[in-house]
Amino acid sequence: MIEDTSRLVKELKELGITNTGALKWNLNTPALYEQAIRRREGMLAHLGPLVVRTGHHTARAAQDKYIVEEPSSKDKIWWGKVNKPISEDQFESLMNRLTAYIQGKELYVEDVYVGADEKYRRSIRVITENAWHNMFVRNMFIRVKDAEELKQHRPEFTILHMPHFHASPERDGTRSETFIIPHLGKRLVLIGGTSYAGEIKKSAFTIMNYLLPQENVLSMHCSANVGEKDDDVAIFFGLSGTGKTTLSADPERRLIGDDEHGWSDDGVFNFEGGCYAKVIRLSKEAEPDIYETTRMFGTILENVGMDPETRRIDLDDESLTENTRAAYPISHIPNTLHDGKAGIPKNIVMLTYDAFGVMPLISKLTPEQAMYHFISGYTAKVGGTEKGLGDEPKAVFSACFGAPFMALHPSAYAELLQEKIRKYNVNCWLVNTGLTNGPFGVGKRVPIKYTRAMLKAALTGALNNVSYSTEPFFGLAVPDECPNVPSEIINPRGTWDDPEAYDRKASELADRFRENFKEFENEVSQEVINAGPMKAMAV
Repeated sequence: MIEDTSRLVKELKELGITNTGALKWNLNTPALYEQAIRRREGMLAHLGPLVVRTGHHTARAAQDKYIVEEPSSKDKIWWGKVNKPISEDQFESLMNRLTAYIQGKELYVEDVYVGADEKYRRSIRVITENAWHNMFVRNMFIRVKDAEELKQHRPEFTILHMPHFHASPERDGTRSETFIIPHLGKRLVLIGGTSYAGEIKKSAFTIMNYLLPQENVLSMHCSANVGEKDDDVAIFFGLSGTGKTTLSADPERRLIGDDEHGWSDDGVFNFEGGCYAKVIRLSKEAEPDIYETTRMFGTILENVGMDPETRRIDLDDESLTENTRAAYPISHIPNTLHDGKAGIPKNIVMLTYDAFGVMPLISKLTPEQAMYHFISGYTAKVGGTEKGLGDEPKAVFSACFGAPFMALHPSAYAELLQEKIRKYNVNCWLVNTGLTNGPFGVGKRVPIKYTRAMLKAALTGALNNVSYSTEPFFGLAVPDECPNVPSEIINPRGTWDDPEAYDRKASELADRFRENFKEFENEVSQEVINAGPMKAMAV
């Protein structure tokens, strides 16, 4: 902790934050534990994790995110249903009321970096009213470990997170009492009305997604790991629930990071210093490394069930939400790459949770197909990852496998990816971690042991020397065999009791792909358009 807060007081005053209560500046983790428990923000569980509740919001409030429409960024933002504008006057009005709310309050302030590569990292300051959110920031971002460097830290961006302050929709122009609003010109983010810590994390990601492509660095919603050699890097695209965190935590490979990365001409680097994993029904056998983090000091468990008497957690408890989370330092995972940097990717894996049960379990993509599927971002959102979803998966398309966090038009990221795939001759794969043996309600999720076996075969080159068949609806090259995987399940048509029903469902999904892609056809080449699903077939 920095004892002399005079500089902090001055810098907060420049933001309009004055007359605060005590300032807790860069407390260490044990001190934050003490603060959180003293303030009854959480409970200490068996073996040391901190268990917290996020109240009404147990997932991202995607409909309550805005970006300030201001001169420096106005012409660069991908405006639409994802990035909704709010005026500078509305932002200023909300900021004035927020700073009035802050007066007299005890604040927790953490200075950290986003981005492991010193060339491209950004310094940020996160100001919270809860100790546990401050601890979340220490877990998720890159800590400044040198005391002298910490004293010199100057934030390029500030995130102001006040979950107990609520907007007035009539006055503030918001949809509800909840708001997540970056002002890219002022380099300031306001978050209120929600205790879900993921909003802090994703706000920092949005900032990097705005800045880095303008420096010719691809920002990616992906996990990444590396084999024994520095150039054996694999990146895993996919939305929440598709397996990014689980599949990248491979005991035979070193973890670079589980969710957000940049790709420069020097290689891949992690944006974060921690992981934010879904832990509902986490399996000790299938996911041993992540399971162990739920039993460690320093881990924050969001909305995880716990017996208040024994203090033992129940990872199968979904009474609060399906979106139970563990936030922990990446050092909690053994065999990690501690500096968060590695070489140029050799393989790209695009993960999808196919709710229809028709996508092949693994297929090899041409560069053009990789572009098509990257821009499409097909998956199924599972209830709990976002508010407003039901219990059943919902098939959706999310550009670049992360549209809610992309400040620029998807073509800005897609063009950078295409350039890098071709420049470095990267192998690209599409992997279905969703359903097989039928659609939702009939089919079952692909066993993780088979998904791991297919990934191992792809990353080690074992699939380079097998024969492939072209699947007729999407034109995908599907391996006829794969070590340690039953050949009959790789292409799911043969697993359906009614093959004609499979054909109808596959044709329906192909139509959805084509309809979704119309939005992007003017931004890509004809070769990429032709790499999509085959034209409507008689089935």
